[in-house]
Amino acid sequence: MPTLRTLQPGDEVSLEEFLLQHSDTSMFLRSNWRAAGLLDQGARFQGTYVAAYTNEIIVAVAAHFWNGMVVVQAPVHLSEVVQAVVAQSGRAISGISGPAAQVEATKRVLGLSNRTTQLDESEILFSLTLQDLQIPQALATAKVQCRLPHSEELELLTEWCVVYNVKALQGTDTPSLRSACRLVIEACQATAMHWVLVAEDTLVSYSAFNANLPDIVQIGGVWTPPGLRGKGYAKSVVAGSLLAARSQGVKRAILFTCHHNQAAQAVYRGIGFLPTGEKYGLVLFES
Repeated sequence: MPTLRTLQPGDEVSLEEFLLQHSDTSMFLRSNWRAAGLLDQGARFQGTYVAAYTNEIIVAVAAHFWNGMVVVQAPVHLSEVVQAVVAQSGRAISGISGPAAQVEATKRVLGLSNRTTQLDESEILFSLTLQDLQIPQALATAKVQCRLPHSEELELLTEWCVVYNVKALQGTDTPSLRSACRLVIEACQATAMHWVLVAEDTLVSYSAFNANLPDIVQIGGVWTPPGLRGKGYAKSVVAGSLLAARSQGVKRAILFTCHHNQAAQAVYRGIGFLPTGEKYGLVLFES
């Protein structure tokens, strides 16, 4: 039987050594502990982490974050770490993410297989080495510009975030969703982790990093209003964000998207992303 421990400050090195073995599917875990540490006081990005050890080496981990998401990286001893972290945190469960097969197993372990979901998908994981980034012509020739948003644009971006959550994540437009989107946009602005594309002085597309590390970033929340699609704007905004990351020394980018979203897959392939062969699971439960 493994030894289970709730991780504390001082455990960062051993946690990172384990997660680096599974880096493409551990972005939220790596990014969140770096942003907020291992203490759990309920603040943004904080969570309770439980690890399984064999011979004093971490072999599995599960975290239950401030927003209710259970995130797993547990190729072994999944049942033990998942049950322990939920019991330890005492939080309600809003969703699950991690390697797709582990997400399915986590639902079963927690008795949530029949709970109504807002979203339940096994998504294609894509990767790009940033030196191989293919820059769209419109961006290369400055026909469009990619930049950090201005403060007066945040209200519009909050509206875009709401629509993205409704259309892409099958959420419901409620006051709580609008409040959550406002906090997301403000946090991205404060950390310079999102970008807009401008064409003829008009905002036409948006992209953000939902996990940000010195070596690798994860793209999430790409949105172009329906009336502006088909013009290559999504390619340019994502490429522009990655040029900014590359200038800071980032080497790779990761993203995941659903199997049926052929348009999104074409965008990402068009700037050099290729499937890794892994599947990423994302479950969001209805409130």
